[in-house]
Amino acid sequence: MLIRCGYDITLTCAEPTAMVCLLTVHDERTADIKSPETLITTPAIPTTTYRDMFGNVCRRFTAPAGDLAIWADTTIEDNGALDAIDTAAQEIPVAALPDDCLVYLMGSRYCETDRLSQMAWDLFGRVTPGWRRVQTICDFVNQRIKFGYHNARSTRTAFEAYEEGIGVCRDYAHLAISLCRALNIPARYVNGYLGDIGVPIVDPMDFSAWMEVYLKNRWFTFDPRNNVPRIGRVVVARGRDAADVPLINSFGPHVLKSFRVWTYDVTVPS
Repeated sequence: MLIRCGYDITLTCAEPTAMVCLLTVHDERTADIKSPETLITTPAIPTTTYRDMFGNVCRRFTAPAGDLAIWADTTIEDNGALDAIDTAAQEIPVAALPDDCLVYLMGSRYCETDRLSQMAWDLFGRVTPGWRRVQTICDFVNQRIKFGYHNARSTRTAFEAYEEGIGVCRDYAHLAISLCRALNIPARYVNGYLGDIGVPIVDPMDFSAWMEVYLKNRWFTFDPRNNVPRIGRVVVARGRDAADVPLINSFGPHVLKSFRVWTYDVTVPS
């Protein structure tokens, strides 16, 4: 199938402001891109890209005073498969983990493993290790947090999400990631496109957050917010938590004037 995805964002700054945005589809999908990303800024400004320490594409520019509209669109080929499931996937002992997995066992800005460790072991220590344990964590988080855009708060941590019982997709991901790490299971935060392919219509569309967990010597997708396998995920960025992969990192004050995201199946029936 072919998935068209993109965004239209308008920012307002009182004065020229340096910014770094993580909005470009991850390099892992380069071979799948059928229509290269078209990026338009209004007014037209120069931008450059670089890769951060996690391999994400970062776009750097200086927003002028006043309004800046950023519009991008691309089309990607997707196999149309649901998220992979392997109920036999086992946890890897810490001593046997690859070096680059270890950072995803540590506490981070929004994932306070120290505050959640005892609770994690109390709740899930006796659950069969591996896939079942991770899925049980996702089930718990899905029931613990009540979703609502009006509940969004950019500074909410995993522990606060657990205590408050409210949040958005990033809060579900942060709490599940923290509980996995507390149990010595590497888990990382993912931001990307996730449309409504194969599920009821999602309106408004938005960038989504989920997590990837290292089992059986590979990374698997888990989504504690939706908690069902989905079709058509398009990864934009990965990191320890949302602090590593902000959609917009502004080095000065700005106002988000408008924000629109799209991702949908544009496959032509044969």
